[in-house]
This record gives sequence, C-alpha cells and structure tokens, in this order.
Amino acid sequence: MKTNIKEIFFALFAFTISYMLAYVTQIEIVKNAVLLAFIIQWVLFIPAYIFQTEKFYDLAGSITYISVVSYSFYNNYNSNDLNFGNIILSLLIIVWAIRLGSFLFIRIKKAGEDIRFREIKKSPSRFFMTWTLQGMWVSICSACALSGIANGIEINSYFYLGLLIFTLGFITEIIADNQKSKFRKDPNNKDKFITSGIWKYSRHPNYLGEITLWLGISVISFSSLQGLELLTLVSPIFTYLLLVYVSGVRILEHNGNKKWGHLESYNEYKKNTPRLLGFL
Repeated sequence: MKTNIKEIFFALFAFTISYMLAYVTQIEIVKNAVLLAFIIQWVLFIPAYIFQTEKFYDLAGSITYISVVSYSFYNNYNSNDLNFGNIILSLLIIVWAIRLGSFLFIRIKKAGEDIRFREIKKSPSRFFMTWTLQGMWVSICSACALSGIANGIEINSYFYLGLLIFTLGFITEIIADNQKSKFRKDPNNKDKFITSGIWKYSRHPNYLGEITLWLGISVISFSSLQGLELLTLVSPIFTYLLLVYVSGVRILEHNGNKKWGHLESYNEYKKNTPRLLGFL
C-alpha cells in the first residue's frame, strides 16, 4: 500500500514539475500543450493496463510529441505572416518522432515484449507512474521548442547552428540503431555485444545522438525565448540525466554487467570506450 501511494505521489510530482516549467513561461499555448501531453498518456494508460500491454507505449510517446508540436504550431499559425522557422522546427521534431516511434514499435513487435515492463504493468500505480513519466519526458524535452514556436522561431545564426547540431545527432541516432539492428539479425552474434561501427567509439551512440539532437532543438529555440522562458532550455540537460541515470544507459549497463561482466573482452570494451563521448 505504501509503495502504491509513493508511486502515485511521484506521478503527481512529475506532472507538477512539468506544468510549473510551462507555467513560468506565461504562454497559454505551452501550458495547454503540456496538459495535452499528460491527458494523452493518462487516456492511453487505461487500455494498456486493461489489456496488460506495453507494445504501443513508445509509439504513444511519438504521437504525443507530434500532437503537442502540431497544437503549438496550429495555434500560432498566421497565413498572412508565415513563419518558416516554425515550419522547419516543427517538421524536425515530427520527422524525428515518426522515425523513432516506428523503429521502437517494430522492434517490440518482433521481440514480443519489452522486458522492462514485465513486472511494471502488473501494478496499476507503477504502470500509471510510467505513463506519467512519459508525459514528463515529452513536456520537458519539447518545452523550449513549444515556447519558441509560440513566440515565432527566428531564423538567424543560432537557427543554422542548431540545425547543424540536430542533423548530426539525428544521423548518429539512425546509424547507431541501424548498425545494432543488423548486428542482432546475424545469428552468429547471438548473446554477443556490439563493438563495431560507431559502437567502437561510444558504448551508447544512439543515446549520444538523442542528447545531441535535443541540444540542437534548444539552440534553434534560443533566440525566440526571453525572461523565464529561458528555463525551458533545460531540455538537453534533462534528456542527458534521464537517459544516463534513469532509464537507458543505467539499465543497459546493469544488464550488460550481468550478462557479460565475466568476460575480459567486455570489461576491456567498457574500460577503453566512453559511455557516450569523451568524459560523458
């Protein structure tokens, strides 16, 4: 019972932090977009729990990104003064969301399940918390973009620099995912860990790409923000902390140590290959 209350409290805390970030911008579009992000998660949690499935969880995250960005763009759309910065930034996020969501959805369909959710989905409070955390992920990561689009994205040197950074991150993520997918398809690589391609230079290049592209989104949005709106630039920092210390890297490293920790080759790979890049 205490655990259930703690999980519900943590879910409410995640919502509160996310909405507070939107609230300080004092932009109605951003506040409504964050509410929309959580409503989508909470509505989809119901069939997910009833049917005890996590198969559309990642896809739901992508749909939420597309929804909040489209909402922000539509509500600031003016046909008489078309903002091309808004169009480009919106398309960048939508294309990224479609690519990542479809990739993860296809992967989980082939695998049959996401083992992370095997125990989580049995508990309504824990499963609800997980869906709420996805709402937090969407809200905080996209907050700078939502604020920038609501104000109107300026096309200047920061815009082009951010576009370059986003492109590098997006390409890195795609290459990393494709290389690992091909590695896993080869039956000779069953129960082995990947050290080829860009995985030779980073133990988690897909997450490196993810963090980099959100840094690019923040740089693109920078010139369109002012005052407390600048707090939304926490996006890449939040992405880094989330992927390294909460979900992605932490879990994969733990599972990797259990599976290959007895192998000298694995320990050498960890010792000589940075977690992301350099000292990160």
